[in-house]
Amino acid sequence: MSGAIVGRLLDGAAVRLVVDNGRIAAIERLADADAPDLPLLAPGLVDLQLNGYAGIDFNTPPLTADAVVEATRLLWAQGVTTYLPTVVTNSAENIAASLKAIVEATRKDALAGSSIAGIHLEGPFLSALDGARGAHAAAYVRAPDWDAFRRWQETAEGRIRILTLSPEWDGAAAFIAKVAETGVVVSIGHTAATPEQIREAVAAGARMSTHLGNGAQLMLPRHPNFLWEQLAADELTACVIPDGFHLPDSVLKVFLRVKAGRIAFVSDAVYLSGLEPGTYHTHIGGDVVLTPEGRLHTAANPNILAGSAQMLIAGIARVASRGLCTLSEAWTLSSAAPAAAIGLSGGVGTLDVGAPADVVLLREDGARLSIQAVCKGGTRVFG
Repeated sequence: MSGAIVGRLLDGAAVRLVVDNGRIAAIERLADADAPDLPLLAPGLVDLQLNGYAGIDFNTPPLTADAVVEATRLLWAQGVTTYLPTVVTNSAENIAASLKAIVEATRKDALAGSSIAGIHLEGPFLSALDGARGAHAAAYVRAPDWDAFRRWQETAEGRIRILTLSPEWDGAAAFIAKVAETGVVVSIGHTAATPEQIREAVAAGARMSTHLGNGAQLMLPRHPNFLWEQLAADELTACVIPDGFHLPDSVLKVFLRVKAGRIAFVSDAVYLSGLEPGTYHTHIGGDVVLTPEGRLHTAANPNILAGSAQMLIAGIARVASRGLCTLSEAWTLSSAAPAAAIGLSGGVGTLDVGAPADVVLLREDGARLSIQAVCKGGTRVFG
């Protein structure tokens, strides 16, 4: 598609993005006098951890390719133009079925398929301990198994791009090295590993932390512990959830400073995100409550979170309004930073010349961000 998109970049510059064949061919600066009341322009969001949306769960069988396509199209309205559907701990058969449906979706709809940059396999090689395991089903947690991973990767036709695991298992370092050699990003998460095991995992090739600060026991040794060790590892990109419920502002502020240049925002949203507030019954957490503020907790104990129910756009608006970083910085942490963390090339997550014309047009409304329109590859897909 060819054409132009006019607006203001997040740094305030008025521009015309010239689009040719689905990519940004040129960026023309406009005089302020010629550019009144323009929407803000930002690159499409890149979410590395999405479990579902608007009632569509990537982990509840039977998952169909049509459902994945529908979820992808609904995500465009939230500014998400690139993402990794996340498949979590389950039986070997159910994991394979979810992977197969996602692969079929990329073939069924070319434009929706272009938004799926890979798959995030979160588990089943996680900690078996309560707290560290989070909401993952204990019955299916298992030690790292190369043959099992290889079979799932074959089913996914090589599309598994991130594998989240805990390095506390015997032989984990050798397994990590083998997976990393294939080009898959190994991420540490849902772990009760010792600091020594964290260091061994990093030396073996682990390069990411999954929702750092969450998926952990409520009580840890003051120091050392696996959180400090991951923060200290310059090799690890810290993925964090900026919804205001998963991490206190003070913790997120420290993470942003310590991991500057190696941090990215993720939503980790479950399929209840996008639905009306109320009480729901889930196949993993039982009865849960989604509050009007977007907090998702168990019905039995409001102090226990039952996952994330907010999109990245809400987290971006929140951290910017709280002064934890600027709007431009928060957006970069939700677009260019996650794209770089998994090695997406071609300018994904940016508005550079040559980058895909994945563009979000938005306006600021106090502490809220309102999405006006979204383009995917130069094609208007929302607004």
